[in-house]
Amino acid sequence: MNLSPSAASDILGSANEAIIVVDSEGDIVFVNNKAAELFGYDEGELIGQSVESLMPRAFRQKHREHRKRYNEAPHSRPLVSGLKLKGLRKDGRAFDAEIALTPIESGDQFLVTSTIRDITVDDSSEAYFRNLLESLPDAMVIIDHYGKITIVNEQAERMFGYTRQEMLGKEVEMLLPDNVRNKHISHRAGYAREPHLRPMGIGMDLAAKRKDGSTFPVEISLSPVTSATGSFVSSVIRDISARKKLENDLIAARREAERANKANSAFLAAASHDLRQPVQALSLLNGALRRTAKDELVIEMVESQQHSLDAMTNLLNSLLDISRLDAGAVQPEFEDFPIQRLVDRLSAELSRQAMQKKLSFNSCRCDTIVRSDPNMLGEIVQNLVSNAIQYTDSGSVSLSCTEEGGHLRLSIADTGIGIEPDQIEQIFQAFHQIKSPGREKEGFGLGLAIVKRMADLLDHKISVESTHGKGSTFSVSMPIVTEAKKVRRKPGKSHARAAELASGLVILIEDDVQVANAWGLLLEAEGFRVAAAASAKEARAVVQHLDTAPELIISDFYLLDGSTGAEAVAEIRRHFDRIIPAFIVSGDTSKMVKEARTTENCRIMNKPVNTDHLLLVAKEAAATGIVPPD
Repeated sequence: MNLSPSAASDILGSANEAIIVVDSEGDIVFVNNKAAELFGYDEGELIGQSVESLMPRAFRQKHREHRKRYNEAPHSRPLVSGLKLKGLRKDGRAFDAEIALTPIESGDQFLVTSTIRDITVDDSSEAYFRNLLESLPDAMVIIDHYGKITIVNEQAERMFGYTRQEMLGKEVEMLLPDNVRNKHISHRAGYAREPHLRPMGIGMDLAAKRKDGSTFPVEISLSPVTSATGSFVSSVIRDISARKKLENDLIAARREAERANKANSAFLAAASHDLRQPVQALSLLNGALRRTAKDELVIEMVESQQHSLDAMTNLLNSLLDISRLDAGAVQPEFEDFPIQRLVDRLSAELSRQAMQKKLSFNSCRCDTIVRSDPNMLGEIVQNLVSNAIQYTDSGSVSLSCTEEGGHLRLSIADTGIGIEPDQIEQIFQAFHQIKSPGREKEGFGLGLAIVKRMADLLDHKISVESTHGKGSTFSVSMPIVTEAKKVRRKPGKSHARAAELASGLVILIEDDVQVANAWGLLLEAEGFRVAAAASAKEARAVVQHLDTAPELIISDFYLLDGSTGAEAVAEIRRHFDRIIPAFIVSGDTSKMVKEARTTENCRIMNKPVNTDHLLLVAKEAAATGIVPPD
């Protein structure tokens, strides 16, 4: 609906603000009563005059230039835009003015509506003080030395739900919850004796009360004020309900996340143990069968079964590892150790993997002492080497060390298929596999994802250099503890010699019947005698009937009666007063088995164990009384 000129004039004329309308030449075509009153003219006296006549002469030429530019690109400009000008009244007095502009198209005529506000205020006047008080973003309440409210602003009215008249002259305690009013009176008296500035947000839990009885959290700053009429206290009050709600929501979310993380960790620990148990039994049975089978067809079937078990074990380990890493259930345990210790521990298995593909495997000699978690670093290196072997069909895989800038860089180089440049950024993603034409899909794409997550936990840098069709080099860097300190290696018995060592009595503690039977078959097939128990209590009963001490103890970590393998080993050792060699086997790779790691002359083995390696070190431990180092 279009308004008639007379209707529009009536609306503008009744406005509470001073309004002047000018044409494109800057001539005044309309003035309302407020504007005429502001400039000291009669209502019709300004019609037809130039708008520049309403400002001091010094500002007129500059304003004409501003008006010309505005006409070329007209736009609305509100009062809060910060545009301030000088106005000139008829009697020659100038004043500060704030101007809002609105362009209007009226047929073929261009008009500009100006809303003018006098913003000249005497800084020493009550009006200035009131204006300042009302412009504050927070509620303000000023009280006298009797604790009576003398001044409030509009924000305080809105915050507490009272009118000014309802608050003025009342004690400030009316704005506090009932249970703190008496206490506040004594606090107020103490503050009056020693007034001081108290800034907002000092950590005090404060609350206020509205007229409707509802309470809400607040922050309050206090400032003592002295005037000719007495002493006052100015209070600036801020409602922090939204912030408190956010804080409470964050606390609740954190508790829920911690609860979920604990539940997830418990599930992963249980899943790790329960899923590994049947694989452990199959692996032990397969190992026993390989040692008793004579028929070539049966041997071939057993070897094929072992390959399937290895693939199942690798997948199970990878899935559980990636789940625990993503759940935050893995924390590194740093220590200082010679890197050669880790290389020696891994070399036999990695060399075996390389030989199966007719690849040469070369490892470094380096006694540099580094700081890392040896178990996690070992898993990183094992994954990188296994990955290199997987993608190398001929040639070699090598492991080398380089010291630079206070760090040791452990590099795994291969002569494999290499990686396309556009795939480098993706290879550390879970389930991503390198695409290679004519190559069958191998593995599950989790090895490098595990490497990246573990390296991030250890704060070790992973780097990749690769040439497609020629090979790749993956490196992991860790801090060097000291470049000068080297570790002398003690000569140990070779694995070939260990295979010839005599067997003996083994105490086996395992609460899963199927796994216990599989253990027994494997150990007895190798020539060991086995005394079995399902718990620490049963183990105590078994040792009462033994004439001699066992050569080796093998125990699951979690036992039927709630005890642990570490406790069972300790009791058997006390009975025979000897530090008998021990293997503690667990499907839980978390820090829950920390107790077992501190057990002397003991090795921790993760399920499912490699039966060939286990029997090799078992024979050496039984013959020497010392568990060989990893």
